[in-house]
Amino acid sequence: MLPVQEVIITGILFTVAAYLLGSLPFSLWIGRGFFDTDVREHGSGNAGATNTWRVLGWKAGLPVLLLDISKGFAATFLPYIYSSLSSDPDLLLWIRVICGIAAAVGHIYPVLAGFRGGKAVATLFGVLLGLMPVPALACLGVFILIFISFRYVSLGSILAGISLPVLVYFLSDHPVQLMIFTGLISLLILLTHRKNIGRLARREESKLQLGRGKDNQA
Repeated sequence: MLPVQEVIITGILFTVAAYLLGSLPFSLWIGRGFFDTDVREHGSGNAGATNTWRVLGWKAGLPVLLLDISKGFAATFLPYIYSSLSSDPDLLLWIRVICGIAAAVGHIYPVLAGFRGGKAVATLFGVLLGLMPVPALACLGVFILIFISFRYVSLGSILAGISLPVLVYFLSDHPVQLMIFTGLISLLILLTHRKNIGRLARREESKLQLGRGKDNQA
């Protein structure tokens, strides 16, 4: 078992690294670099894949989506850099979960983009893929089903987030770390989609068109 001081220092270092990884503002870099557009000044104002897709089309939205997923996925594997953690699987999983949360927080409040980010749905999906691929893919299935049926990205994200703890319970060994983590994800998605929930209730939420086009309610 690692000394407590070493665990604390290691955990802090990886948490900071994961936060910085999550802070990488791919939507801003791609929007400004290739389209001379700050996506935060259009649509919903979110620096995420959905708003990028709505404002700039799939040629910008798809790369942002894949990159945002990738940074969440990569964050969960940062602790493997320190091989000593492998001797304590429970501790390793805790630190991986914390890194995943830090990456999501980094996306929502990115230090590299003035703390104005997105809702971290794609980044959280990448985290889930890294930690629990089977429940993550099942969760993606819920999102796709809802999106195809109703064309609301927000509704798909909300219902997929709510279903996640249930999917983890039935499709994994449901260790306490993952159950706590998925509960926090569900809460985080509900909190970051408060305005969307209001628009859905008022039937004012806009649907996502997969082609190029603007939508001010992303």
